[in-house]
Amino acid sequence: MSYYKYHVFFCTNQREDGAKCCGASGGQAMRDYAKRKIKNLDLNGEGRCRINTAGCMDRCDEGPLLAIYPDAVWYTYVDEHDIDEIIEEHLQHGRIVERLQLK
Repeated sequence: MSYYKYHVFFCTNQREDGAKCCGASGGQAMRDYAKRKIKNLDLNGEGRCRINTAGCMDRCDEGPLLAIYPDAVWYTYVDEHDIDEIIEEHLQHGRIVERLQLK
């Protein structure tokens, strides 16, 4: 078994050439929001969840995005409500949020 039940990677890459990227779409702010929320819900730590920053995940046109492992589920999101739904449904109840899932 892995150290964390869920490892969540938020792309926060910022492209310098002005091309579409997760950093310009609020990736860092949403990562920070998720990290705070996971801590407030006491879902962080060994055997639970870890929120991490990732560099470019090479799916810029579909972003902003995050990936949850070991499930290998990728999501896009718009705002904090989407992040809340991913946390509640996927991280707390193990259910994929199909409307936000990237294939």
